[in-house]
Amino acid sequence: MTKEVLSAIQDAVGTQVFGIWFLIGAALVFFMQAGFAMVETGFTRAKNAGNIIMKNLMDFCIGTCVFIPLGFGILLGEDAFGGFIGTPTLGIFTDYANFDWSNFVFNLVFCATTATIVSGAMAERTKFLSYCIYSAVISAIVYPIEAHWIWGGGWLASLGFHDFAGSCAIHMVGGTTAFIGAAMEGARIGKFTRNKEGKVTKVHAFPGHNIVIGALGCFILWFGWYGFNGAAATTGSQLASIFMATTIAPAVATVVCMIFTWVKYGKPDVSMCLNASLAGLVAITAPCDVVDAAGSVIIGVVAGLLVVFGVWFCDNVAHVDDPVGAVAVHCLNGIWGTIAVGLFATKTAPECTLKGLFYGGGFHQLGLQLLGVVSVMAWTIVTMTIVFKIIDKTVGLRVSEEEEIVGLDSKEHGLASAYAGFSLMDITEGSMSVNENTELGENDYDEASDVQRAASVKVTTPVDPSTGIHKVVIIAKLSRYEKLKTALNDLGVTGMTVTQVMGCGVQKGAGEKYRGVEMDVTVLPKVKVEVIVGSISVEKVIDTVKRTLYTGHVGDGKIFVYNVQKVVKVRTGEEDYEALKDVE
Repeated sequence: MTKEVLSAIQDAVGTQVFGIWFLIGAALVFFMQAGFAMVETGFTRAKNAGNIIMKNLMDFCIGTCVFIPLGFGILLGEDAFGGFIGTPTLGIFTDYANFDWSNFVFNLVFCATTATIVSGAMAERTKFLSYCIYSAVISAIVYPIEAHWIWGGGWLASLGFHDFAGSCAIHMVGGTTAFIGAAMEGARIGKFTRNKEGKVTKVHAFPGHNIVIGALGCFILWFGWYGFNGAAATTGSQLASIFMATTIAPAVATVVCMIFTWVKYGKPDVSMCLNASLAGLVAITAPCDVVDAAGSVIIGVVAGLLVVFGVWFCDNVAHVDDPVGAVAVHCLNGIWGTIAVGLFATKTAPECTLKGLFYGGGFHQLGLQLLGVVSVMAWTIVTMTIVFKIIDKTVGLRVSEEEEIVGLDSKEHGLASAYAGFSLMDITEGSMSVNENTELGENDYDEASDVQRAASVKVTTPVDPSTGIHKVVIIAKLSRYEKLKTALNDLGVTGMTVTQVMGCGVQKGAGEKYRGVEMDVTVLPKVKVEVIVGSISVEKVIDTVKRTLYTGHVGDGKIFVYNVQKVVKVRTGEEDYEALKDVE
């Protein structure tokens, strides 16, 4: 076998292998829809979980329906108007045998990713119909046109602009659209407190209902990103280098974010670190094929800090309510990743022909990257502002106040709960104000005075202790239940009713934060124990409960005592003391 024949065979095999990998990569990108759905659902409230899932599903399905007749041709069709747009084609119907099936599927899943970024930022208050209209427009026209500039042989590509996998074309566009939509429809009810002049005086935290689902989504997205960044690789060495960069940047970003939030807020912020992983992935998407390990590390460091700044900026400066951090993750880091090509591109990366500023390439490539960012950003701002304005003036962007409060699952989809069969309580909207009746807590036991010890577990007794039968209601920490149960049993209490509840009180100075925003109220699992006492002294019950529950910390509990006018045992008809006896 001659070298020429062997080379031809290797080329043919390589072409087939990378053609199959191209489609596998497209499948991985499709699976990222599940990741986005999980992240957005976990970072929002339970009453809207089904609505979030539905929007992520319809992003892909509606996107497919409009991409077939319009989007694909605009993106990859023959150039028109000087590389501004591709020519729409119906080749998928008229010439199926020669149609580019692989490119259609590959570009379709990327298109759906652009659309789905927005659902998280506009979550919990957007009409489902309005979202479907938006999704169709961005998938059919807005994304395909700017993607044609970059990947379809358009004017940016002809100049030398480089965005390998979509920091600019996908993430910056999706993040910018998210910012416009979220700003236009306004914040969720209760997110910001404003004074009479309309100025924001306080930002309120709305913790996501399931951080575990959010974390699962993050891992799914990271896994899918290997296909997102690597599917277009043409050699084994290039694919390996892309995988390396796609691993280093998000890992570094997450560590940097953990350290920064630990120092700034006193504790490492879980949800912010999950966002940082995604931020690092977004930032490395454009330069993944042209950077080395050092460049990947620096890109990750900046991404880890930028995502924290972005969340803070949206909350405290722009006052744009972004429940999942889509603007910080996708818009800001999409910009950063695109610019990073002009800074860190190096010819030591496999198949790379570019040189960035820090690798001796001067400002040429950096200038092209900045031109691409500005051009695509301007296109997105103009078109999506028009789209959202038209939607708002016709069908309306935002649901009614009642629909938002009750939840979109119920009002938009007739879904009683996305978690049927589970007992859920939405605790994210509880709030309390400091007033003359507020108790601010006690010191630790060793520092407590006799008065503080006596007052730590509050007792409300709107009764005359000398009367007959009493009902004692005890609200306590869940962790103290076993000790409380044992103590009451030892005292001689023969029956109790136990309910697990959620309890809160004003905890001034507690400083608990969620994504950098101090939480107004901490609602914690509590246990409510109700006992009826007749022969046992109420004072003994109170004393036993106080001694059992006391720790000296805020939240030790409260005791309420009530007169009981009548007790009737249903089976026997016995009343009062006789009804309380367990012995037949």
